[in-house]
This record gives sequence, structure tokens and C-alpha cells, in this order.
Amino acid sequence: MLLSILSLATVAISARDIPHLAYHAWAETPPMGWNSWDCFGTTVTEAQTKAHADVMAAKLKAFGWSYVVVDIQWFEPKAQGFNYRPNAELVMDKWGRLLPAPNRFPAGFKTLGDYIHGKGLKFGIHMLRGIPRQAVREETPIKGTNYTAADIADTNSTCPWNGDMYGVDMSKPGAQAYYDSVFEQAAEWGIDFVKVDDLSRPYYRAEIEAIRRAIDKTGRKIVFSTSPGETPVVEGEDAARHANMWRISDDFWDDWKALKEQFERCRKWSPITGAGHFPDADMLPLGYIRFGEKTRFTPDEQQTMMTLWAIFRSPLMLGCDLTKLDDATLKLITNREILSVNQNSYAGYQLFNRGDLVAWVASIPRSKDRYVALFNTNDSGAAQKVSLSLSELSMKRAGIRDLWTNLDLPVTDSEISASLKPHQSALFRVTPK
Repeated sequence: MLLSILSLATVAISARDIPHLAYHAWAETPPMGWNSWDCFGTTVTEAQTKAHADVMAAKLKAFGWSYVVVDIQWFEPKAQGFNYRPNAELVMDKWGRLLPAPNRFPAGFKTLGDYIHGKGLKFGIHMLRGIPRQAVREETPIKGTNYTAADIADTNSTCPWNGDMYGVDMSKPGAQAYYDSVFEQAAEWGIDFVKVDDLSRPYYRAEIEAIRRAIDKTGRKIVFSTSPGETPVVEGEDAARHANMWRISDDFWDDWKALKEQFERCRKWSPITGAGHFPDADMLPLGYIRFGEKTRFTPDEQQTMMTLWAIFRSPLMLGCDLTKLDDATLKLITNREILSVNQNSYAGYQLFNRGDLVAWVASIPRSKDRYVALFNTNDSGAAQKVSLSLSELSMKRAGIRDLWTNLDLPVTDSEISASLKPHQSALFRVTPK
């Protein structure tokens, strides 16, 4: 019953209900880039980040990939793998603001940002909600105020999986000034994208709004992503009014069960997707991840993930080691026709789910053509025909282009269909004749 209520709440909200705000123009289409988490966990270095920027500039930039994002714990000198160390010593300035660990980022973020920008790319970092517990213990001052970290911290507001921070009590004097100072520093570094963690579950509305104000005050066009999920669907309108993207699930990894679960989440969130504000199905665990381990997704599952992310219009953030980019992965992420679905379609929605045979449809600007995605999400069994009639698209006769093979198929006056094994998918552009 609760699921039904939440689903109805989502349907009641649509992209039409969200005003097009100034900062939505900073990410009119779903952001595309690379994030260090899937590959390096908490340990990525300056040299590794630059190496990934080099590959992105050389092989991916021409296809629209542009963000290079340093994920969590860049401020911890002794970070280890995918684990969080309790009571870790963090690097801070005198105002209690986190700084990149000099043993991992010796040149600092301003210089690293300049390097990335010099490649024609954009620079992003991960942040955690709140203020460092270390700053609270040391009673560091809040820049531009007479208050200290201890004055604004909510010591009862903590992250369940990371012990670095306390929440900020936004009712306290000096609280907004702290967030202002954090993003003032980010703007000085040349940051173009921030993924702020521990914001969405539970949904910390006051701190999300404080971050929005702080970003706007800098005057820099910093794309704002909230994490992790699942963001409550009832907060969808507020998320869209304050952030450019927000997570709809926990961390997504290379597991078929997790991928299958994303279908229902995408269905629920599809009505609120719009220019500049995108529900985020999380990173793409392709190629080599987890310090060189090959993704557990099969080739069919990788294509299915890309097809769903494309027609749902999720942001596309690669998790793979770009320095070990194999030909199959490169081909998968540089198919211009697939990427165009993600970047240029609108009003995508699930048309049906019939016994785990799924169809999605999306519109194309200034065109009567439609995109159609077909999926067999069954866990096992024989190949099955997945089809929809042309009448369901208000068409009588149509040309069909297979976007994965980049081939035109015969004109049809009956249906669009594909024979798909479990975990397989297809994506077509359908043109009325």
C-alpha cells in the first residue's frame, strides 16, 4: 500500500510543475563524465585523476563526456580502499574547511582544476553534508563570523556509514556562513560539479537549501548532485527545485538484481525528469572497476543498463578505469545514436511491463519520430518476442532504425519487435511513413 501511495505521489508531480530556474541551465542535458569511486574507492590520487582526464580528452570528449569527478575522502591522507576509517585525521584549513590531502594531491585542487580545464573538460569533487567533527573538537572559527564550528554543529545529526562529519543546524547563527565559505573555496578551486553525500536519505531539506544558496552566492555555475538514494519520491519536486540531479538508489554496482530493481525506480521517477533536473540512477560500473577487477555484468547486461539509462535520461557517470579502456567498453559508450537518446529525448516513460517484458517510449524534439526501448528482464528462460503495435505509437506505417547496430530495418505496418533472451535489450528510432 505504501508503495502504491508513493507511486501515485510521483505521478502527481511532473516536469511541467517545476519552473525552469537559472541553475537548471547549467546542466540542460544529463551530465556525462567519470567518477573515481567505482575504480579507486577512497584512494584516488592527483596523478590518477590527471591520467583519466587525459584519456577522456583524447577518446571521449568528442562524444560529450566532460566531467572528471574526484569522489570521497580526498581530504584524508591515510584513506584505505572502499572502507571508512573511524576517527580519521582530516586535512583542514583554519576555518574548518576540508583541504585535499597533500600526499595524494600535492599540487592542490586549483592546479588540478586548471589541468582538467586545459583539456577542455570540467572538474568535480565529492563533499559530505555537514561540518568536520574534527573542526568541532578544535572549535575552529567560521569564516567571516564570531562563531565556531561547535556553535553550529548538530552533534545528533550524523551519517550512519561515515564518521567524519556532524550535520549543521541551519537555525543557528553562522550556519549559512559556514556553507557559504565551503562553496566560496570550491569556486576558487574552479569546481564545476559537486556531489554532496548524506543528503537524500533521510532528506535534509534545510541543508540542501543552504547548499543551493551557497552555490548561487559564489556566482560560479556549479552543478549540484545529491547522494545517496533512495531519495524519497515525495521530495521529488523539492529536489528538482534545488539540485541538478539526485540519486534514486543506493550505490549501484555490477549485479543483475540491482539492475532489475532500477527499472521500477526509473518508472516512478520518469515524470519529473526535465531540462536541468534529472533523477540519477547512479554510476555505470563498466570495464575494469574495484582496483582492476572486470565488471561482473555480461555484455547483454551492460547494453541493457546503457539502454535504460539512455531512455530514462539518467546522468551518465562512468566508474571504469579509463586507462584500461577495452574496445568493447569504448564502443558501448561512444555510440552517438544511443547517447543522443539520453541527451536529446524527452517525456520518456514505461509503456508496459508484461511478465518482465518491458517497453519504454520517448519523444524527440521537433520530430514525429519516437524512441522505443524493449527489454527482457526475466531472470532465466528462453528468448521471447517483445513487441508493441504501431497503433500504440499512433502510427500506421513506420521505418525502424536499430540504434545499437546503427542499421535501418525493413519498413513495417504492424509492430516493433525484437526476440530477446533474458537480460537482453533493444533500442530503436521509429519514423512514421
